[in-house]
Amino acid sequence: MDVLYGIPILGIIFQFLGYVIEVTPGIAPIVLGLSAPIALGAMCGIMNERSGIVNIGIEGMMLSGAFAGFLIAGLVHQAMGPVEGFGVFGITPALLAGVLAAIVVAMLLSALHAWLSITIATDQIISGVIINVAAIGLTGYLNRVLITPNPRLGAGTFSTFRIPQEVADFPVVGWIVEMFVEQGPIAMSVVILVIVLQVLLFRSRWGLRTRAVGEHPRAADTVGVNVIRLRYRNVIIAGIFAGLAGAYLTLEGTSSFQNQMTANRGYIALAAVIFGRWTPIGAFGAALLFAYSGAFGQAVRIRPPGVEYADLGPIMAAIPSQVYGALPYIVTIVILAGVVGRSIAPAAVGRPYVKESHA
Repeated sequence: MDVLYGIPILGIIFQFLGYVIEVTPGIAPIVLGLSAPIALGAMCGIMNERSGIVNIGIEGMMLSGAFAGFLIAGLVHQAMGPVEGFGVFGITPALLAGVLAAIVVAMLLSALHAWLSITIATDQIISGVIINVAAIGLTGYLNRVLITPNPRLGAGTFSTFRIPQEVADFPVVGWIVEMFVEQGPIAMSVVILVIVLQVLLFRSRWGLRTRAVGEHPRAADTVGVNVIRLRYRNVIIAGIFAGLAGAYLTLEGTSSFQNQMTANRGYIALAAVIFGRWTPIGAFGAALLFAYSGAFGQAVRIRPPGVEYADLGPIMAAIPSQVYGALPYIVTIVILAGVVGRSIAPAAVGRPYVKESHA
C-alpha cells in the first residue's frame, strides 16, 4: 500500500480509498439508522408518485408524526408509570402508543393532501408546501406549550438488538451483518418494507394498477380501474411510512423532540426517489448513500486520517468542519444534478384527473 500511496496525485486518491475502507466498518451500524427516516420517506414518495400525486409534504408529515409520537408516548408513560420493556427491543405500551399516534397523524395529513390534490385539484406542490409550513408552525407552538413546560415528558426509546461479538468480528461480512441487524425495530423493519413494496409494486395486481394510474389514468379508467379511489387509498396508506419515519426520530433515534428535527430529511427522501428511479430498492440504495455521507462526515471529525495517510491528512484537515456537516446535502445536490433529465418520472404525476361524464 505504501507504494500506491506514494504515487504523485493518484496516491492521494488511493489514500482516500484506503481511509474509506478503514472507517466504513466502524460507522456501518450508524448508516442504516441515519438512512431509516430517509428511506421511509422515500417509500411514501414512491407510493404517491407512482399513483400520479406529487407529495412535497413528506417533511411536514414526518415532523408532525415525530411530535405526535413523542407527545402521546410521554403522556401514556406518565399515566401508566414505569413499565418494564418486553422482548429484545424493550417494547412498552407507551412506545407502541407513540408509534401508532405518529402513523395516525401522518395518515391524516396524507388524507388532507389527497383531498386537496385529487378532489379540489389544487396545485400539488402548493398543497405539500402548505403542509410543511403548517407542520413547522404548529409543532413549534405546541412544543413550547405542551412539551417545554414538562421537561420530564418522555417514554425512552426502543432498545437496539445486539448480535454476538463473534458474529460482528467475522471477517468481511461481520460488519455488514452488524449494520443491518444491530438496530431498533423501526430501522430493522426498513429492509423488509422495502422488499415487500418492491415485490408488490412490480409483481402484483395492485402494483400494476398503481403504475397504470400513474402513467395513463385515462387508459386505466377505461378498463375498470377506479382512478380516484386508488389514488386516495395509496396516498393515505403512504402516510404510514412518513409516520414511521417520524416515530423513528423521537422514539428510536432519540428520546426527545426538537423543533424542525427532521432537518430536511423529507426533501432528501424525494431526492432518493428520483435517484432510485421511482423503485423502492433504488431509493433505499440512495438513502444509504446519503446516510453514509453523513456518517462519513462524522467519522472524519472524530477520527481523522492518521499518519499513514501523510498526504491526505493535511488536505482533509484544511477543509472546514461545516463542510463535513453539510456533506449529505452536498451529495444530494451533486447526484440530482447528474440524474435530473435521465430519470423519467411517471407520465401523469402531478396532473389532476377528472373522470369523463357520460351523456
